[in-house]
Amino acid sequence: MYQYTNRTQKTTTSGTSFTEQLQKTGEAANTSKVDTYQKYLEQKYGPIMVKNVGSDQRSMDALGTGTYGMNNIAIAPNILEEMANNLEKAAHYEKIIDDFFSSQPMVKAQMAAGGFEIQSYGVVIHPDGTANYYVCGDVSPEKKAKIEAQMKAEDEEKAKRKQQYREQSEKAAEKRRMETELAYRRQNMAEFFANHLADASRVTYAGTPEIMSSAIAAYEMSDLK
Repeated sequence: MYQYTNRTQKTTTSGTSFTEQLQKTGEAANTSKVDTYQKYLEQKYGPIMVKNVGSDQRSMDALGTGTYGMNNIAIAPNILEEMANNLEKAAHYEKIIDDFFSSQPMVKAQMAAGGFEIQSYGVVIHPDGTANYYVCGDVSPEKKAKIEAQMKAEDEEKAKRKQQYREQSEKAAEKRRMETELAYRRQNMAEFFANHLADASRVTYAGTPEIMSSAIAAYEMSDLK
C-alpha cells in the first residue's frame, strides 16, 4: 500500500544563532558551509540523503520502496546549498522537517487503524523547493490473517453452493427422465390399444374400464420404481 501526500510548504521563519555559529565554525576550519551544515542537520535529525528526487509519482514510488524506517530525509543538493548560505531558507526547510517528525504519531495511528504497518516514511525537498511526505506500508499480519480466513470461508461457501446446485440439477434431471419414460410408455400403450381396436370384439375383459385403467397406472408406477 502506498500513500503519497503533497505537502508544499511556504512558511518562512528566522534562523537560529546555533546554525549561524556552525556556519562560522566551518569557515574558520576552512570547511565548506554545505558540509558543515549537513553535519549539523545530521546531528539534529539523523542521516540525510542529498539527492535530486522528482515530484512525480514514479520517482516518489521508487524512493518509498527503496528506503526503510520512519526518519528518511532527502534534500536536493541545490536546496541544501541554499540552506547552508541563507539562514531564512534554513529555518524554512528545517520547519518542514520538524513538522514531518511531529506528524509521525498521527500517521502511525492512521495506518494502524487501517490495518497497515509502515515500512518507510520520509520527507523529500525537491530541487524546485517544494516538499512532499511519503509513506509506504503493507498489510499487518493480523489483518492479513483475517483476510485469508474470510477468503477461505467464502471459498467453502462457494463450494457448498456448487454442491447443492449439482445435487439439485441431478434430481431435476432424474425427474425429467422418469417423466419422459412414463410418457413414452403411455404412448406405447395407447398405440397398442389403437392398433388392436379392430379386434376389440374378440377381447374378453375381466373387469370394468376403470379397473383396467387403475391396473395400467399401477403397472407403470411399479415398473418405474
